[in-house]
Amino acid sequence: MIHGIGQKPEESALLRLWRRALAGGPQGTGIDLGAKGVSSSMVYWADVLYPAPDPNVAAHESADELEALKSDVDHVGQAITVDGAADPEWLARLAGRLLLEDPALNEPEYRAGLASRVEERFPLPWALKQRFLAAFLRDVHHYLFNVAWTPRPGETYQVQREIRRRFIEKIAAGAEKGRPHVVVSHSMGTVIAYDCLMRVPECPAVDALMTLGSPLGIDEVQDKLTPEWTRSDGFPSEKIKGDWINIFDRLDVVAALDPELANDFRRGGLDVVRDIHAPNSGLWRHSLRKYFEGQLFRSELRRLLKL
Repeated sequence: MIHGIGQKPEESALLRLWRRALAGGPQGTGIDLGAKGVSSSMVYWADVLYPAPDPNVAAHESADELEALKSDVDHVGQAITVDGAADPEWLARLAGRLLLEDPALNEPEYRAGLASRVEERFPLPWALKQRFLAAFLRDVHHYLFNVAWTPRPGETYQVQREIRRRFIEKIAAGAEKGRPHVVVSHSMGTVIAYDCLMRVPECPAVDALMTLGSPLGIDEVQDKLTPEWTRSDGFPSEKIKGDWINIFDRLDVVAALDPELANDFRRGGLDVVRDIHAPNSGLWRHSLRKYFEGQLFRSELRRLLKL
């Protein structure tokens, strides 16, 4: 398992949260990995970009959607600016597409139109949505451009290099525990999983990949995955021996620009990624808990794990 953007509880607590979310729901619908004899581990990278684990573990399990979202963005820190970016043009382009940098946002007429055009689709408080997308911009920028980052005094990481190392280490350890071996990734974690499986030769192979709420369909993200990625042959055939299942909600603010991946990650010009639209409920559609509660997701995971 590999998590997405935002400050997280410490690694073991986050893994327990994910396992509980997977086992929860109406009786008989959840997947209790322990009871099924399935081992699991977390590729944990929040400490590379955030100063400390989130002590409010309960917020990440909360049924209060806005409280859970706030816990993801409370400790983003100072947002990167175009002037401080490794590639200001790339950052400005992506920020504009995410509706963060458009100068017209301050115009009352534009905001009135925006309310009917966008807020209806993503009915979140505008300030909160901005903060979340700012966190996404910061995290994806620092990873794709391998920025040197100091989350705490005395600790500096080359972000991409360090997170790649952690991913490969966990995949190698998991491969020793037997098969099938499945990677379940969420949000920014899908970019990390794809990058390692496609672009890092020493990364071990896995049997299947699941991506949830992925931003991999965004052009600016794909631009930074070249030359290994091409639209006609972007499937990591050497590292994914079986299926790639992509599950999305069209109203998920991270995936919404282009939620379907099959046409962007072909194998030999053919669509092979299986895109599944599985609508979540409520205000916050990007929630990991909601994806894990989805019966389509659970059905596919059971199949991939041969349960």
